[in-house]
Amino acid sequence: MPFIDVTIGLGRSPEQIRALIHELTEAAHRALGAPKENIRVVIREVPETHWAAGDVTVAERRAAR
Repeated sequence: MPFIDVTIGLGRSPEQIRALIHELTEAAHRALGAPKENIRVVIREVPETHWAAGDVTVAERRAAR
């Protein structure tokens, strides 16, 4: 049973999240031959203040632009 865990920044529409789930499921099905009903997808949305690279959050990076 493939388990796909995706973390993205907060702010996508429900339609975008649904499209991502669909595309990931299809890709796993094609690549692995796994039955679609056995593929699990979890999308985690993280606020910009809780995501950092190089000790700078996404929110801080946006504010500095």
